[in-house]
Amino acid sequence: MNFKPENPLIVQSDMTILLETMGPHFDTARDFLNQFAELHKSPEYLHTYGVTPLSLWNAAAAGVEVEGIIEGLRRLTKYDVPPNVFTEIREQMARYGKVKLLRLDETDEHILQSDDPIALEEILASPQVRPFLSVRRGENQILILPGTRGRIKQALIKIGFPVEDLAGYVQGDPLEVTMREETVSGLPFSLREYQRDAAEVFYANGARTGGSGVLVLPCGAGKTVIGIAAMSMVGQHTLILTTNLTALRQWKREIADKTTLTEDQIGEYSGEVKDVKPVTVTTYQILTYKKSRNDEFLHMDLFQKYNWGLMIYDEVHLLPAPVFRATTEIQARRRLGLTATLVREDGKEDDVFSLIGPKRLDKPWKELEAQGWIAQARCMEIRVPMAEDKRLEYAVAELRNKYRLSMENPSKLPVVECLLKKHKEDNVLIIGQYLDQLEAIRELTGAPIITGETPNSEREVLYNDFKTGKNKVLIVSKVANFAVDLPDANVAIQISGTFRSRQEETQRLGRVLRPKTGGNFAYFYSVVTKDTKDQECAKRRSLFLTEQGYRYRIRVLSGLDFTVDDLSFDSAEDGIVESLAEVPVEEVPDEA
Repeated sequence: MNFKPENPLIVQSDMTILLETMGPHFDTARDFLNQFAELHKSPEYLHTYGVTPLSLWNAAAAGVEVEGIIEGLRRLTKYDVPPNVFTEIREQMARYGKVKLLRLDETDEHILQSDDPIALEEILASPQVRPFLSVRRGENQILILPGTRGRIKQALIKIGFPVEDLAGYVQGDPLEVTMREETVSGLPFSLREYQRDAAEVFYANGARTGGSGVLVLPCGAGKTVIGIAAMSMVGQHTLILTTNLTALRQWKREIADKTTLTEDQIGEYSGEVKDVKPVTVTTYQILTYKKSRNDEFLHMDLFQKYNWGLMIYDEVHLLPAPVFRATTEIQARRRLGLTATLVREDGKEDDVFSLIGPKRLDKPWKELEAQGWIAQARCMEIRVPMAEDKRLEYAVAELRNKYRLSMENPSKLPVVECLLKKHKEDNVLIIGQYLDQLEAIRELTGAPIITGETPNSEREVLYNDFKTGKNKVLIVSKVANFAVDLPDANVAIQISGTFRSRQEETQRLGRVLRPKTGGNFAYFYSVVTKDTKDQECAKRRSLFLTEQGYRYRIRVLSGLDFTVDDLSFDSAEDGIVESLAEVPVEEVPDEA
């Protein structure tokens, strides 16, 4: 056995790779692994990566060469690589593109084509794929039924054939989109290098190998600007799908601020306005609206009714199932997905791959933090006790009530009050799940509150008051989890959250990650009830951030007799929140 002690990688037969962080080759090895593996855990000294079929297919789609991966593993590994790892990498990467989807220009028909006749036999024999097939043409082609381009890709990936879609795109109505050199307010504007690179990777100079895919970048990295850059490259009518009305209007403002498009070229399609323009911004909610469970979706024809050349899916990891289904029908349109994390709580990452496109770029959070493009985050989990009477109530409660009782623990309120004293000069978001709890904090602090019941017009006023400094504290429910542009917020206090949602923790931290003037720091506090279901929930929610390299300081309070100094980062224990494997999995009740 060869042994190279200076090398940082340990490759294991179960397709996991350990990366030592302290050696001289750490940066080289990390950048190498990011091309084809998924980061699972990243505590201080030893990071864990997983090599999965999907991660290898994404690598193949991005043009990474299999022999380059194998040579790099041999060069950087501490011990010999188990032979089965090389075999698996070769076989899985060969699967991407083994079957290609092409369009016959002369007949406008779509075919599956492969140089491997046995692969086509396997496809023909699959009951999952057979409903979308027409007839075999010779040894290497199968004609597919009209209108099934998306559905057949979705079915094929389930049986291990990630299709390379080379059928190309229809031309949408033309639209010249020019990026400004100065914003409307007169500030200089230009794309950051990584923003330009991301848009170019997606567009691929208009080739059939580009034009569909997902870009993964941290919250605060300017994904909206990247989407606008992609619009300028495509130069066609564009439909943008967002998470809510606030995000919709932020997209409109950003487009007007950073391009030469006029207001009469930018439309809103929402519950309040149905205004279709060359660039139209809508929400997932309006597209999935129907009057009753058995009715048709009233607005889903927005996909097909107009000649779009580009569709942008903001927060693509939240794509609801009806929009997935609609997306299967529009595979001839260019599709761009934007997200801070491809983690889906429903496990449908392969559907994103099939229907939106492969991951084209994944920019590490800590890399942009080191470059100063996002704020340096300091995270603390504060564990608070329960009062005796509440402990007894919790002990005898049913499972559903245990979650709520622990998350709504009244002992959290003094902690919030103390943190507000500590950060009295800062711009603070208090984020929670339960309305009664948020109302109690409003009564305690006098700060304004935004919930799902707050009218959109009032939300806009409250967000603006926070941006301008009129209010230094804003209480928000989970409506503010996504795509809320509050660039000056530098402190987030989370008092309750959704049990399983790693997405949620990521997005909530993202609310305070935009770069700051002066000291470029952001503070994220998660206040949880110790030794309860709330603490177990916090472990799950924090998983993605610890995988990204964020360290949580842990402060355990024995009682409610504490001071501001007790909540300093110096007084907290240095530690990483426990891993997902240590959290018991139970059936989780619906959130209120």
